[in-house]
Amino acid sequence: MKQHLLTYFTLVFFSCIAAASAQLKAEVTTAVDSTQVRIGEQINLVLQIKTDSLSMVEFSPEPLFLPFELLEESPIDTLRAQRHYLYTKRYALIQFDSGSYWIPPQKIVVDGVLRFSDSIAMDVATVKVDTLQQPLFDIKPIQLVERNYTQLIQQYLVGFFFLLLLLVLYYLNKQYKKKKAALLEEIPPFDRALNELKALENQIPTAQEEYKLYYSKLTDVVRRYLEEEAAIDALESTSDELIEKLELRKDAGTLDLNLETLNNLKRVLQNADLVKFARSAPELGIATTDRAMVEQVVIETNEALPEPTPEELAATEAFQRELEQKRRIQKIQLIGISSLAVVVIAAILAIAYYGFTPVKDTVFRYPTKVLLDNFWVKSYYGTPPIALQTPNVLIRETSSTAQKTTYSAGDPFNDFYTQLSFEKRTVKDGKELSEEEQEALARELLEAAIAAYEAKGAVNLLVQNDSFTTADGTSALRLFGTLDLPNGAENLRCRFVSIIFPFKNGTTEIQFLFSKDDRYGEEIEKRILASIEIIKEL
Repeated sequence: MKQHLLTYFTLVFFSCIAAASAQLKAEVTTAVDSTQVRIGEQINLVLQIKTDSLSMVEFSPEPLFLPFELLEESPIDTLRAQRHYLYTKRYALIQFDSGSYWIPPQKIVVDGVLRFSDSIAMDVATVKVDTLQQPLFDIKPIQLVERNYTQLIQQYLVGFFFLLLLLVLYYLNKQYKKKKAALLEEIPPFDRALNELKALENQIPTAQEEYKLYYSKLTDVVRRYLEEEAAIDALESTSDELIEKLELRKDAGTLDLNLETLNNLKRVLQNADLVKFARSAPELGIATTDRAMVEQVVIETNEALPEPTPEELAATEAFQRELEQKRRIQKIQLIGISSLAVVVIAAILAIAYYGFTPVKDTVFRYPTKVLLDNFWVKSYYGTPPIALQTPNVLIRETSSTAQKTTYSAGDPFNDFYTQLSFEKRTVKDGKELSEEEQEALARELLEAAIAAYEAKGAVNLLVQNDSFTTADGTSALRLFGTLDLPNGAENLRCRFVSIIFPFKNGTTEIQFLFSKDDRYGEEIEKRILASIEIIKEL
């Protein structure tokens, strides 16, 4: 026994020594790629543990690097080197304030023993700004943005559409019920009573609740018929009161019913009262017999009724005419509501597809929207011939002369103004112009175009110019910008564009003038410019 204990303690002693030696062999290394960084620059921290293959290494699951921020951390990388293992953990840190800081030590557990990494001093420098070489600019002012209600309007329209749809469905359901009730009223009471009794013929009740429902329908048929045809308050009377009223009518001679008919009806009403109030169930076949009795009562009552007088017939015809007129009005109302629903649905779908503003402008005939949607005309003008598409054909102006011919259409104050002019020019000796002469001619033409706008009363001109090339490759000068045109007591801010073709024998100029706030002016301008074609061969 003592020998076993000695062996046990010996093994424990040597195991502890081995564990301690293993722990002593564990080496912790801490490193960064640089100890001097700039604000916002990433710091790469590496923790590495070197130990033997039997050691258990655990890094802190929630590392703390204050005052640095942790961007990301990598999984543990394990590398075997001879009889040792290298456990590597990488962290990405960042700091947005300048100054000197320390990366705090991190906890590492090796075989249950807590170890710490080294702390590292870091210098975070600011970014120098050279205000001499790099100019500084003032803060831009607040820009006013036009409110866009398109999305809000679409949401309201969708909600309005569903609400309208619910209202239309409710109205149609109500009209259907009214129409159904009206059709029932159009059937004569005698025929309607026989039809309802015929429907009861196919019902064979078995349980007490079924008998109760059966007799309720059966008595309602005869009571409603007597109230409508015999003018007796049958629906609000008890069974005994109803029989008493029929007997009074028989004695007065206004309703000649047989005594047997009255007794049969009294027996049916008594059976119905027993079923409905005493919860009794009649014998087999009694319900069918009672239905046949009620049918006989209806037939005999119809035969006993006096013939209608001419006044009653006239009143009935007037009622039928009034009923027909009501039906016609209801039909017109239904067609009107259906048409309105179709228009509203079509408008909502159009707004959802095209947008609110284009649909509104189309409905209310916005001038330039009308021009844009019109059938465009392709025409040929002047010499050398020029082809272009416009919403309206350009008309030759009366002020045209042999030296200058002008075509125009539209009005800048109402829609879109287009002008096409051809001006002849004398060519000296038929020689081609040099580059300097061409530049001088271009300046002269641009200045002439500006002078032409000023001659029309334009003020506050903001002018730009560049080159323009047509789809067929012909080069031209382009003058564009904004100006104010006198419009009564106020000025209208307009956009102007002049396309100038300086040909050898003359100048061709296309001018556009429209309100700067026009929503479709620039679209019309682009479409006309894209259609310009210089006819070089006829």
